[in-house]
Amino acid sequence: MLSIGNLVLNSLDYVLIVDSHYNIMFNTRLDQRTNIPSDNLIPEKEPSEYLTRNFFETYPGLDRERSSVVRCMTTGEVVVCKNQTYTDYRGRSYTTNNVTVPIRRKGKIFGVVELVKDIDPLDNVKAAAASEQFDAFVENLQRESGLITFDTIMTRNTQMLKNIEMGKALAKLPNPTLIYGETGTGKELFAQSMINHSGVPKSRAVVLNCAAVPENLVESILFGTERGIYTGAENRKGLFEEADGGILFLDELNSIPYNVQAKLLRVLQDGTFRSLGGSVDKCVDVKVIGAMNVDPVQAMEDNLIRKDLFYRFSSSIIRLTPLRDRKEDIELFVDYYIKYFGDMYGKNIRGITTELREALLAYDWEGNVRELKNVMELMIEFSDDKAVLDVVHLPQYLQQRLGTKSAEELEKERQKRLELEEDLLSDQIIEDENGGIPFVDIIDDIERKLIVKALEATCGNKTRASQLLGLPRQTLKYKIERLRIER
Repeated sequence: MLSIGNLVLNSLDYVLIVDSHYNIMFNTRLDQRTNIPSDNLIPEKEPSEYLTRNFFETYPGLDRERSSVVRCMTTGEVVVCKNQTYTDYRGRSYTTNNVTVPIRRKGKIFGVVELVKDIDPLDNVKAAAASEQFDAFVENLQRESGLITFDTIMTRNTQMLKNIEMGKALAKLPNPTLIYGETGTGKELFAQSMINHSGVPKSRAVVLNCAAVPENLVESILFGTERGIYTGAENRKGLFEEADGGILFLDELNSIPYNVQAKLLRVLQDGTFRSLGGSVDKCVDVKVIGAMNVDPVQAMEDNLIRKDLFYRFSSSIIRLTPLRDRKEDIELFVDYYIKYFGDMYGKNIRGITTELREALLAYDWEGNVRELKNVMELMIEFSDDKAVLDVVHLPQYLQQRLGTKSAEELEKERQKRLELEEDLLSDQIIEDENGGIPFVDIIDDIERKLIVKALEATCGNKTRASQLLGLPRQTLKYKIERLRIER
């Protein structure tokens, strides 16, 4: 089993190391000596047949402009690519998900490491499972490598900017901190940013998803065990001892059993606890960051969290604003994900239509940023290169919720709009030739007639009229007021 730092690479199929001259220094796919299993392992007679071989000679058909290795080597950024297809010098084809990391020394890039998960493009079920496993690995890699910081949190929202400043301050203080917000608002991202900002060594930063642990094991995992307390029990440290001198992040804090919360409260108050079955108090210095996806006040009323435990956190609580209450961030995320997933899937997405932008802004995003991210990835993954994303690219469930039209209906409306514009423009040119109307007046008159006809066609419904005209509703409202159109 291969590992890098705290990362165990047992979920990967292939590891490649290339130096700054694009010579292969390590290649598990071609090396029989490696213990990383691979269905695509190619037997070689001697390591010299693949070691020091040029990367582009080994994979001659690779598109250099879209190669994750080239991009990582030239930009120095961690590159994530999905569905990358290439053929080696023996004619064998591969489709893979890759994450490529630069190797630096004193600021200079000496090479790159590419970590690869093979996928079967013909088996959608296995490909989806491999993609999900790969995503989890990339998130773990980003967390372990310290790539998640407050600088990576994108927002224009005033309250979220205040949260970031509060998080930076609390990261340096010993106070236990509680982060709460709806699913998908980025609680783990925020907590990891606090951990990295604190300067605590990675070996002293411990994470536990409390909801993923059986209730009868939570106490022993947090506080450790003494030999003989139950059958098979050994002397074992708990997470509090592992995090001594650092930070313990307890995700889904409200999932901790009510009786164990009393023990958690004690260690928060005076830094002491007893391991399960122990008779001696142990002392630790640990900052605790808790996270939950329910309002803590409601959690107290529902007896999910003890009142005295809540009050211990009450001086340092951060509420992450749901996406529907910070609409100004939606376009920020959309533009970012177009670039991010465009690079990941090797597609040059040229933007989105006005209709799609309005639909994304109108949706409530119950799954928050995580849902928006998944929607953007899905649209880009299944779109054509150089496409302009439209509402027809949305996942089916979202089209149903938004009541969007089919591609045929949208094309009919577009043709109807073009015919309407041509008719009005022809009429206006005739008027101009006869009466010599100034240019600005011509434009205003055309806009007025277009808007009136659109309102008549939609029985005065401004939302439908704005969709017919291809205008944001606020823009239509402004034009109606400016042109003094009465409806």
